[in-house]
Amino acid sequence: MTTHKLFLLSLGCSKNTVDSERLMAQAEASGIIFTDTADEADTILINTCGFIEDAKEESIAETLAAIDKKAEGKVQRVYVMGCLSELYRRELQEEMAEVDAFFGTRELPEVLAALGAEYREELYDRRTLLTPPHFAYLKIAEGCNRACSFCSIPKIRGRYKSQPVEQLLREAALLKSAGVRELNIISQDISMFGYDTTGKSMLNDLVLRLSDMAFDWIRLLYAYPVNFPLEVIDTIRERENICNYLDIPLQHCNDHILRSMNRGINKQETIRLIETIREKNPDIRLRTTMIAGYPGETRQEFEELLQFVETTRFDRLGCFPYCHEEHAPSFALDDTVTPEEKQERVAELMEVQEGVATENNRVFEGKTVKVLIDQLDDDIAFGRTEFDAPEVDNECILTIESAPVTVGSFCMAEISDSSAYELYGKVLVE
Repeated sequence: MTTHKLFLLSLGCSKNTVDSERLMAQAEASGIIFTDTADEADTILINTCGFIEDAKEESIAETLAAIDKKAEGKVQRVYVMGCLSELYRRELQEEMAEVDAFFGTRELPEVLAALGAEYREELYDRRTLLTPPHFAYLKIAEGCNRACSFCSIPKIRGRYKSQPVEQLLREAALLKSAGVRELNIISQDISMFGYDTTGKSMLNDLVLRLSDMAFDWIRLLYAYPVNFPLEVIDTIRERENICNYLDIPLQHCNDHILRSMNRGINKQETIRLIETIREKNPDIRLRTTMIAGYPGETRQEFEELLQFVETTRFDRLGCFPYCHEEHAPSFALDDTVTPEEKQERVAELMEVQEGVATENNRVFEGKTVKVLIDQLDDDIAFGRTEFDAPEVDNECILTIESAPVTVGSFCMAEISDSSAYELYGKVLVE
């Protein structure tokens, strides 16, 4: 039975977003129409996330809601794909027999066949963007070879597999011709790009070639600290269109916790890496993520993390409570920190970071900065500087007086005030 009108709900991270965008381009080539709401569709497809508890719960809740629509006769079919299906397909099939089929993370041709569409290899580079048209993600690799104890991604996504450089350049060229101005480079681990195909890092080579394509901004996300190719930091400094920004998730600083997490790096090596990056490029802004409440994390070890965040002064930082994930190696450990204590530690760490971010943002007051406009609301523009990735980082909130401003355009803005997570100012007339 062919699907004619499909409602796609894409949950989870930007890597999932890219998978959904590939599927949309392929399905549209077979004549399938995507609807804005589930009620307009004959089929619902949910691309699930299965990484942490909240994401799993959201994926299950949305699937149950879709099953209800099928029971009411509002849609004919419900399909589920992605990370949650990859991990729990058997259990989900037993619990949700009303779902017509479940698919894992590497079954795009099978999903399309179920929809009555055809998978075409020649369309692999094409995507129908789910992001606003001025920015997009470029997923340069799939899977992960790291064995971080808290993470189930290698089980969900398989071994690390770099995309061929020529294919990525073709895909980037299509994005550019579609009007994308900001290209965000992603994978589970961009540091390892090329090791599986050439035995060495090819990240710098790729970044240089993308830079030559004259995108306005290129941004690097999700760099693992071990084996990060430091020549990339020189390239970021030298190339005008590569954002002075690096997302480098560290997760912790205590040696005992880092060993148990199997991160392959200790505290001193971490500090030395950050110092080297900042020496090579004093203008760079660093984003990181931390985990609070890892099994066995003592109050003393957590306070060491607080001190590390206070002294290292990350420009952007997210913190997550440890999730005792049954498909991750750390599930074998005793989950010693209570859920309440985990949440309290997250709040405490974010309070420290808020103080750091408030001070860091004050340096912008009285300065003129380049801003990419993401949204307009009457005479207010919401945008980002090169130091802010879409969806996760700070916002610039700007008044528009007489300057013509459009979504997806760049403007110069004068910053007059700031808070921990916002810059305030006005758009300057050029």
